[in-house]
Amino acid sequence: MAAWNKGVVLEHRQWSQKLHSLFVESDIEPFQAGQFVKIGLEIDGKVVGRPYSLCNAPEVRPLEIYYIEVPGGELTPVLSRLAPGDELLVAPRANGFMILDEVPAGRHLWMMATGTGVGPFLSILDTAEPWLRFERVVLVYAVRTLSELSHQQRIAAVQQKHGKQFVFIPFVSREVVSGAISGRIPQAIADGQLEAEAGIALNAADSQVMLCGNPQMIEDTMQILIDRGLRKHRRKEPGQITVEHYW
Repeated sequence: MAAWNKGVVLEHRQWSQKLHSLFVESDIEPFQAGQFVKIGLEIDGKVVGRPYSLCNAPEVRPLEIYYIEVPGGELTPVLSRLAPGDELLVAPRANGFMILDEVPAGRHLWMMATGTGVGPFLSILDTAEPWLRFERVVLVYAVRTLSELSHQQRIAAVQQKHGKQFVFIPFVSREVVSGAISGRIPQAIADGQLEAEAGIALNAADSQVMLCGNPQMIEDTMQILIDRGLRKHRRKEPGQITVEHYW
């Protein structure tokens, strides 16, 4: 199998000063919603590659690569200069376990993300599986500023399609924004604000929780959930918390 496939940029969308989406045409193998793919460029005579979540549902094309530009980084500043028609490298196969096949049964699915960690959840929300498996699906999406709260039209389309089965709870930590919770996800769980906003309980009996994003958010949220009686899901020891670390 070839290490890389050719990809062609069809669109470059900049959401904020540092947040970008590249819409890419490339022939990759079938993948599952929630997986990531490695993207690469030849820089100074060597190929530099990093994994990025696929925001598009598996049957939707083009591929959407959502990333944050890291000042001084080796790859993302170069990605951010790409324009339609430019080429890049795409791994032929997606990977990762942030997929619903890895999530046990439950009544309610909570998807908690910070920043670009929302990417795999956007892919999952555009498939049929969460709506067939769970009575309620909650997307918790935390950013620092309103400008970083990307994909609002897409999230609104999910809300319109699925009505009361879907709950969207945005967090903005550094600005006061109408309709958004201030502060951090772990604190809102601890003080009951998140459950009040969702209108359902977050507990071991009914809930499955998927966490993706900032490692500190994941660590702090996991500890609060464990204190509530939830536990990390493992194939040999089913639980209620699904996490994948690829930062």
